[in-house]
Amino acid sequence: MSALDYLNQIQDIVEEIKIKEMAKIEKAGKLMAESIADEGRVYIFGSGHSVIPVLDIFPRYGSYVGFFPLYDPRLMWFNVIGPGGARELLWLERQEGYAEVFLQSYPLESRDCMLAFSHGGLNTAPIEIALIAKKIGLKVISVSSLKNAKTAKRTHPSGKMLPDIADIAIDNCVPPEDALVDVGQLEKVAAGSTVAAVSIAMSLVAETAANLAAVGKMTPTFVSPNVKGVEKGHMQKVYQSFTEFYYRRPMKR
Repeated sequence: MSALDYLNQIQDIVEEIKIKEMAKIEKAGKLMAESIADEGRVYIFGSGHSVIPVLDIFPRYGSYVGFFPLYDPRLMWFNVIGPGGARELLWLERQEGYAEVFLQSYPLESRDCMLAFSHGGLNTAPIEIALIAKKIGLKVISVSSLKNAKTAKRTHPSGKMLPDIADIAIDNCVPPEDALVDVGQLEKVAAGSTVAAVSIAMSLVAETAANLAAVGKMTPTFVSPNVKGVEKGHMQKVYQSFTEFYYRRPMKR
């Protein structure tokens, strides 16, 4: 019953997030709403498998304008080996200096937030994204394994891990090894961090929206065509709103 074992463990992880991390999620939702209400951006970053919650936050049904995903195909994988493969990605995300070059394409401002996902919190790319954001004055929110932060050796020259840099460090409550199920070998199987990270991501989407709605600042929302009563052309208005949101800010550096 390994499948049931996995589902039970995931349920326990989500329950632990509910018990231990809700105050942080609520605080992060307030910060993110303040950025969007101030016409700022909530930048979202992850590399490797941690790009999955970034992809899921925006654009998709139930999300809304204000989130600004930072996608880099060089920090995702499209193959197992060769160009776009995992081996190449895992090398690049550990190299110093790349994140600074990558961020030169985005006009970060102090009214923005940076939401960074990294299960281990050790790789150079998310650490340097967070360090640069902090230097500019953004509030930084991280989602990672705090159990890993307590036991892992720091490898970045700053001596920091991602949660050390964050203003709010949310624990995904997943063990450092990520995989959860013992099938009788040294290596466990079936990772838990993606389910945990996406659960936290959607919680932040909900909490941020509630804060925006409370002050009358809710932005255009992606909506499923299965929702009755939505006016024709609604989605075009969402795309137009994001286009204006994307282009209205000049580069300053």
